[in-house]
Amino acid sequence: MREPGAQRHMTSQASGGADRDGVKHFVIDTNVLLHNPDGLFVFQENHLIIPYPVIEELDTMKRREDDVGRNARTAIRHLDRIRRQGVLTEGVDLSTLGTASRGATGRIWIDTQDYNRPAILSDDKPDNRIIAVAWHLHQQNKRAVFVSKDLAARIKSDALGIRTEDFENQKVDADRLYTGFLELVTPREQIDDLYRDRMLAVERLEDSLRIEPEGEDPYVRELVPNQFVILKDMEDEAHSGLGRRLADTEHIIPVAPQKKPTFGILARNVQQTMALDLLLDDDVKLITLLGAAGTGKTLLAIAAGMAKVFQEERYEKLLVARPIMPMGRDIGYLPGDKDEKLGAWMQPIFDNLQYLLSTRGSPSQQHAESKSTEQRVDKLISDGRLVLEPLTYIRGRSIPHQFMIVDEAQNLSPHEVKTIISRVGEGTKLVLTGDIGQIDNPYLDQSSNGLSYSVERMRGLGLVGHITLQRSERSDLASIAAERL
Repeated sequence: MREPGAQRHMTSQASGGADRDGVKHFVIDTNVLLHNPDGLFVFQENHLIIPYPVIEELDTMKRREDDVGRNARTAIRHLDRIRRQGVLTEGVDLSTLGTASRGATGRIWIDTQDYNRPAILSDDKPDNRIIAVAWHLHQQNKRAVFVSKDLAARIKSDALGIRTEDFENQKVDADRLYTGFLELVTPREQIDDLYRDRMLAVERLEDSLRIEPEGEDPYVRELVPNQFVILKDMEDEAHSGLGRRLADTEHIIPVAPQKKPTFGILARNVQQTMALDLLLDDDVKLITLLGAAGTGKTLLAIAAGMAKVFQEERYEKLLVARPIMPMGRDIGYLPGDKDEKLGAWMQPIFDNLQYLLSTRGSPSQQHAESKSTEQRVDKLISDGRLVLEPLTYIRGRSIPHQFMIVDEAQNLSPHEVKTIISRVGEGTKLVLTGDIGQIDNPYLDQSSNGLSYSVERMRGLGLVGHITLQRSERSDLASIAAERL
């Protein structure tokens, strides 16, 4: 059984595509490099073939001023460095790059041939010419593997009998994604000891963590740092407790319900209580919040950020960003000038801010000089304490001493999320929120998006926490819709 956090790697042991010497011929589509330009170096000892139309498409994409354009330029720079070690049209050993090869030892080359195509691929389109390279190798009994993030291209390739795969190097198992908490049935005294002593040794929960599946070997579930446990009395269902494993210790600490609102917000369920516990803990530097619409992930993150920045002054400013990945037309189709376009795109954030700054959201924040919630938001922005921007515009910055929220993070690739996290400066707290059930990026899914990838790859670190929010609190209608539709 594969470990929950393990990645699926495209290695020489994968099925299909192997010659008698065990080396495979991977033909990659353009979207693989636009998804992750470092994908050139993950095929280990196998051959990597880049069809010439891929270079042409990268050349077209490099002019874009977004993440796609940046990835295209990075891929081109990688190829330019590789060509200095040999002739790319004849093949270059990646091992000649030393540490820059990321351990890859196979060969890479650009195929410049325009092969005869089967009638079904007669239209002269880049996709068809790319698939034709894999078709040619397949016809030579090379049993090539065509790798693409494009579902339609994969279907076309597979229909021709070519071994076809998604780019799975950065995929995780979405069905077994880490939730951030466990429910355990325990003796009554363990719950009482947790609250009386303000801590409980992890080893005392070993019996409760032990699982004995029928027909399989028993095992003990892992309780990682910053993971929550819901303790239920084995004799009294009404008696329960909530704790969190304190980072870098062997103890559970109790998590008490809120006694006062966080910028006017009180947790409405146990997952929201867990989320706020992490959001208000300054020692947890990276938090991922995952949940369907209406579960409160964005509202909780913004409320915690406003409390930390505007009330406690723990951070210098609150930065809220969203990737420009609209469900439909691009942001350029929105009405108005640049600021008006961006304002329309950031409207969901404004809605949360206005609620929190309203009389209902936070009575304590009322000021005589503030006549409306819009004016309060405008004043915070003009003072530089609140920054609302599309994610594209914060690339390249150093981000110190800020409470930073990236909303809709499920529309980012793992490479993009890595770039964002690596920009975080000293004293900054980063919160990634999103719903992996609503992905608008055509080349990402529940297993390959950057939010899911971060949840699994960062789990268990003392600076990191995660919670999957499961209950919609937006309204009764929203809850019913989330469940039934």
